[in-house]
Amino acid sequence: IDAAQHVLATHWKPYLDNLHVCMTDATCYESFIRYPTSVKLLWEAIDQLYRHTSKICKYLHIRRPRNKYPEVKSAYLTYSKKRKRKTSTTRMLTRRLLQLLEKLLEQIHELIASHRESIQLPGDFLRRLNVITRVLDQQQRIFEGHKVSDRIVSIDKNYIRPIVRGKENKPVEFGAKVNTLQVDGISFIQHLSFNAFNGGTLLQDCVSLHHRLFGKRVRSLAADAIYATNANRRFCSSRSIMTSFVRKGRAAKDGPLRKVLRSALSRERATRLEGSYGTHKEHYGLRKVKARREPTEILWIFFAIHTANAV
Repeated sequence: IDAAQHVLATHWKPYLDNLHVCMTDATCYESFIRYPTSVKLLWEAIDQLYRHTSKICKYLHIRRPRNKYPEVKSAYLTYSKKRKRKTSTTRMLTRRLLQLLEKLLEQIHELIASHRESIQLPGDFLRRLNVITRVLDQQQRIFEGHKVSDRIVSIDKNYIRPIVRGKENKPVEFGAKVNTLQVDGISFIQHLSFNAFNGGTLLQDCVSLHHRLFGKRVRSLAADAIYATNANRRFCSSRSIMTSFVRKGRAAKDGPLRKVLRSALSRERATRLEGSYGTHKEHYGLRKVKARREPTEILWIFFAIHTANAV
């Protein structure tokens, strides 16, 4: 990504006027997955394990191990059709799902151990089995009331983590969080991660990336209030960078002029930078990224952002 962006910046540099102005912010480009709950995730794991167990037994011409799959399936379907679900009902079903998943994992491990020479399992299935084992461990700890870090929310996309955004209509998002740098309306990826991160710690890296891409010194910087930490303020002051941050302490002699510049930078960031996120999501396929693998999803985001730049 860094190498490709350097080539693009070199070609676009002659067409950009305000190379001394840098704007930065972070957004989440969500993945196309169903909203994850513990019950849905556990049932998804059980269903996949049961189908794989059935296939292995059919291939080996042996009887399928006994378990409570039909009864639990009936209970899950009844539960999923309800509009209102009591906490006690959810907890009771979760306990049954955890017990069945543990039983199925034991059975499939016994099958693999006893018929190791007769069957050759694909690497994809073994990776999925490892993910399901981690899901069981995490969900058991959640059921017992413990906090779990690095929580898995999808078996097929096990790299995705919940990102708490605190928005009124969408408090939690599931996908890649991207910190972008924008110069004269052209956006560049500064940091991309499927784990939550604090964008306020990346401001100095944004200034360094700007210098590497364009070879110009940043004189004006627009960023959200989360970037206005004391460390970032000292960094900008030491390099004589004017920012859109609300001033702390007494006003300087040129206070009115600084206020006009802060207002202009804030307005530009709120309209142009944040508006570009809406454009990416509405017109370039980033509202719900439908890629199936992590590298493909990263590539999808990269091409969407830079196609929008080119247009």
